[in-house]
Amino acid sequence: MTTTITRKITRLILAALLIFTIFTAYGIWTFAGESELIKTDAAIVLGTKVIGDQPTPVLKERINHSIWLYENGYVGKIIFTGGKTDGADFAESEVSRDYALSKNVPAEDILIETQSMITEENFLYASEIAAEQELDSFLVVSDPLHMKRALLMAHVAGIDAYSSPTTSSVYQSLSSQLPFFAREIGAYVGYVLTFSFLH
Repeated sequence: MTTTITRKITRLILAALLIFTIFTAYGIWTFAGESELIKTDAAIVLGTKVIGDQPTPVLKERINHSIWLYENGYVGKIIFTGGKTDGADFAESEVSRDYALSKNVPAEDILIETQSMITEENFLYASEIAAEQELDSFLVVSDPLHMKRALLMAHVAGIDAYSSPTTSSVYQSLSSQLPFFAREIGAYVGYVLTFSFLH
């Protein structure tokens, strides 16, 4: 009898997890097209891999978008995030800053944090910089399929954040989008479940 009940409970849990995963996938895909072009204090640019002292194509798209936001008056400052990941010699934020400087963004309007290793830490350290600079509202810049999880993490961190995904992406083909999409589904579900258990 106990075994039968346990099996039923297990099936219910698995069914609920499957339904949640399906809704998550739909939410990530549809939210990718959401762009909130409003004026805020700063852009928070989420870091990603670099090659030497150069941004990867993915990071370059994010930096370029933040520069566009800055040049068009949507943000007054740009906060680049990301530390030395994957054994890199330079922090992602340092590479991002140098690229933005080469595109004539004034140094006084660029802020960086060099400690973060994951997205949650991007927001943790960016929020510390924001508090020091008395910045209150933000456009978050990342790839479209990353935005739903990024915005959730920003709000959990207490950041007044709005979505501003890159308008172009290296993830154009279905073969490149699907692995990224699958990773984001797993990461989002994992984050929600972990957060729910820990809080």
